[in-house]
Amino acid sequence: MVDVVGHLGMALLWLVPAWFILDRPKTAATFVLSGFLFGMLPDVDLFLRGVFPTIKHHGIFHTVLVVTILAAVIGPIVGWILEEALSGSDWLSPQAEGNIYGFGFLAVWIPGLAHVFADMLSAPDIAEAVEPFWPIYQQSLGIDIVWYNNPWFNWGLFVAGILLNVGIYYYVSHSNGSTTGAVATE
Repeated sequence: MVDVVGHLGMALLWLVPAWFILDRPKTAATFVLSGFLFGMLPDVDLFLRGVFPTIKHHGIFHTVLVVTILAAVIGPIVGWILEEALSGSDWLSPQAEGNIYGFGFLAVWIPGLAHVFADMLSAPDIAEAVEPFWPIYQQSLGIDIVWYNNPWFNWGLFVAGILLNVGIYYYVSHSNGSTTGAVATE
């Protein structure tokens, strides 16, 4: 389990492949920035437990199943909003516009899974352990390599995520088109 900054950094790191899959740098930037907003998605349980006392932190909302369900519900809405807001601009490539609901799904799903993985990186020091594969595998999984409030790790993830994304954006935006993926076209 990492703090907010660490979760957002992990989301940024997990969103990096978009730069090599999507066919325009602006489309990849749209995807990364949209996905970044969902880096804290599983922690919706912190708000919901105020309304429903039976909901626990690191419970059902910190599972692959529920992150997938939330992405299936929220993702198409995100895709629709992006389509409405960016249609007619060059921010969404035909590749993204042709599958805008899948684009939205992945922009929610990837950072949601990154959040669950980040929570597995520490022992349950101040919160319950994570059972990411519930209901199929009902055991907690943890790697125990970081303490929750470790500023070096949390800020390191965040800075690494920002630097990597900005660096790749710069590279693909200024490339001569000699490689594949997002580098090939603008």
